[in-house]
Amino acid sequence: MDKMFLIIILIFYCPAALWLFLYGMNNYYMIFLFLRKNKKETSTNQEFLKLFWSNHGKDRLPKVTTQLPIYNERHVVERLIKAVVNIDYPKELHEIQVLDDSNDETKNMVSDLVNKYSEMGFNIKHIVRKDRDGFKAGALNLGLKKAEGEFLAIFDADFVPDKDFLYQTIPFFYERPKVAIVQTRWGHINRNYSLLTIAQSIGMDGHFIIEQGARAWNGLYMNFNGTAGVWRKEAIIDAGGWNFDTLTEDLDLSYRAQLKGWNTKYLFDVVAPSELPVDINAYKSQQHRWAKGSIQTAKKLLPQIFKTNDSLIKKVEAFIHLNQYMVHPMMIILALLSFPLIILLKPQISSIPVSLTMTIFMFLIFMGAFAPTFLYIVAQKKGYKDWQKRCLFIPVLMVIGCGVAINNTKAVLEALLNIKSDFIRTPKYGVVKRGRNILVKNYSLPLQVFFVSEILLSAYCFIGFMQYTSNKKFVFGPFLLMYAIGFLYVGTLSLFQKFSEKIKC
Repeated sequence: MDKMFLIIILIFYCPAALWLFLYGMNNYYMIFLFLRKNKKETSTNQEFLKLFWSNHGKDRLPKVTTQLPIYNERHVVERLIKAVVNIDYPKELHEIQVLDDSNDETKNMVSDLVNKYSEMGFNIKHIVRKDRDGFKAGALNLGLKKAEGEFLAIFDADFVPDKDFLYQTIPFFYERPKVAIVQTRWGHINRNYSLLTIAQSIGMDGHFIIEQGARAWNGLYMNFNGTAGVWRKEAIIDAGGWNFDTLTEDLDLSYRAQLKGWNTKYLFDVVAPSELPVDINAYKSQQHRWAKGSIQTAKKLLPQIFKTNDSLIKKVEAFIHLNQYMVHPMMIILALLSFPLIILLKPQISSIPVSLTMTIFMFLIFMGAFAPTFLYIVAQKKGYKDWQKRCLFIPVLMVIGCGVAINNTKAVLEALLNIKSDFIRTPKYGVVKRGRNILVKNYSLPLQVFFVSEILLSAYCFIGFMQYTSNKKFVFGPFLLMYAIGFLYVGTLSLFQKFSEKIKC
């Protein structure tokens, strides 16, 4: 009977462990791709910009429309609009669209700001819809129809673009034919606000410093990140416009454009400052939307990708990229099955074949599990001078990454089962550093009951950790301890922040 249970557990355990191993190996591959092109890309971009500006004056620039899709952003909308009107670009060539779906006092604030800057000579428009049909994608489609510019820069409400943003990005549409997107790297104005924001910044850096460069510079599919980038209007129209049949309209459109033969450009050295979520429930909601939208996009577009004449490597990388959030269900499987696995293996552990197999198996798991950490180390080293100090917080990211596994597994399952849900925007509070308290009751997101399962799974993993250490089997132990801490941190913080209804800013 024990052998039968062991076989059943291994049927689920081994594929999950293999998936995580392969995901880890792909992280090593991303690092390799980034490192082999990084220096060349940086020098080439600098040379191109120098040549472009030597041959182009400001009077020969194209018209650009900057789009600001917002919904109930009273804490940050003034900061956003002020930063955008201060972008250094000829007024007559820069149109600003505030795509405002708000139903609170934000709408009046925007109206006053638009009137103020219009009187100062800025071409700024307040575009309001009767409903939120299509959410952000619907607002962008409306703005697309009205846009005067040949190129469309997009900024979410939590971004604060630098003055030279357009001068740093627009030239690259002329670097080679059919460039659809110029995506820049996200910066973090409130990185040091809390352990949560520090962890998020490290995770984001892994994506923006390593993964985006690795994909874009090596001919793989690269995604637009929804903000802090510029689109060619013609490419959006050619790809079919903004769709809202997935929760990640940005990922969907960028892949569809590339399937139409358009190219992408990623600028590692152009950083667009942004605000990270300071509320764990907002962060979980954001992760849920990204996870669900990614799987929805995978289901929608992978059949088309597999039919192309792209190389096998490009197709495999697209599959891994679009399914990256599948790691979270696999993590849950390992967390649930590790405890019974060691119990069932205990009577057989003296068997040399079983012992050797488990040793090899655990070595592979360790190699896969270390890969994300290595990726984050390389990202910090390439991105910052104080990278060694920043790397000390990577364990915090790994713990929180484990803690949101239930939340993201729910999102993946909803996508696989075609369960529909609305686009829930991530609330922003204009938080840069701790100080006075602000009430966030009207903007805070509802507490999901999954925090209970996170706390319960934390207890379960801790019991499993104690069992491993008592049996002197230490290989699984660190992983279960990390799961236990992560689930406990995320679950309890979700409960605490929901009922505090205040954020220090």
